[in-house]
Amino acid sequence: MNRAEIEAYIREIQATKIEEFKDRAAEAELFRIKYLGKKGVIGSLFEQFKSIPPEQKKEVGQVLNQLKVAAQTKIEEFKAFVEEAELADNAHDLTLPADFAQPGSRHVLSVVMNEITDIFSRIGFTVAESVEIEDDWHLFSALNFPPDHPARDMQDTFFVEKQEGMSEVALRTHTSSVQVRVMENNKPPIRIIAPGRVFRNEAISARAHCIFHQVEALYVDKKVTFADLKQTLLYFAKEMFGEQTQIRLRPSYFPFTEPSAEMDISCNICGGKGCNICKGTGWLEILGCGMVDPNVLEACGIDSHEYTGFALGMGVERMAMLKYQVRDLRLYFENDLRFLRQFDTIL
Repeated sequence: MNRAEIEAYIREIQATKIEEFKDRAAEAELFRIKYLGKKGVIGSLFEQFKSIPPEQKKEVGQVLNQLKVAAQTKIEEFKAFVEEAELADNAHDLTLPADFAQPGSRHVLSVVMNEITDIFSRIGFTVAESVEIEDDWHLFSALNFPPDHPARDMQDTFFVEKQEGMSEVALRTHTSSVQVRVMENNKPPIRIIAPGRVFRNEAISARAHCIFHQVEALYVDKKVTFADLKQTLLYFAKEMFGEQTQIRLRPSYFPFTEPSAEMDISCNICGGKGCNICKGTGWLEILGCGMVDPNVLEACGIDSHEYTGFALGMGVERMAMLKYQVRDLRLYFENDLRFLRQFDTIL
């Protein structure tokens, strides 16, 4: 190593121009590694500097430092050039109109659930909520389900693996369990609605899903009659689907109500004349209801000789399907923006 060799490197560095690089950012990095990398030119020269004669160290050392400064200066120049070029490539035209982000909105199921809740709140019902993993008592036994009832079978219920000493638990199949907990912990009069998510072990299709949402209502007091239930149902139907809506009640069976009924509304698509939505009948089924079975009241610690009550329950997905003519339940859970944006103006 000598002074002339080092000065040649300095001239080479000073003569290098980034404008001549094809890939400026990559080749600038290679330049840095060549001169200032751990195994680069300058590092190698400093290693050789240790072995030169003492009388040459001052002269060679000064030139070697000039080489290092020249390399560092050139690399900083390259770095600034690359950054400025990137800014220029990404520069925005401030004269262009602003690109505002698409505003979000509530999911159609949330809107329908809130609408149902609001309707019942106007006639004195308050919201009650509880856990989504329930024990057998609150899901079935307290609701008068016989031990051999099909709903206890694995085909309908997602059972949760239980630990030793625990009672059988499952993902709740209905929000009726909320009604049981309210009746166990409160004295009549009771007037609540129980909105929430429920789970059933069913194959997913256009008309069924393993996850869906319910809103159930419960009213327990002295001298509550089926006439109170019918008037409540008529009020709800007209508020939800319009003043022209009519209802009809058909006898049915539920373990926790007696008598039990299913409620239909006049088809809001054809006005009761018959169409493909109502299958030509002019009616659409929307919910189940009935008078609370005395066995349920007694199981929850309420005197069935002094108090009576009614209960009703509906699927939120079903209500949204009828209100907005949604044909496939799976659309609610796919988060497809093409589907969700159809409700922006409605919501």
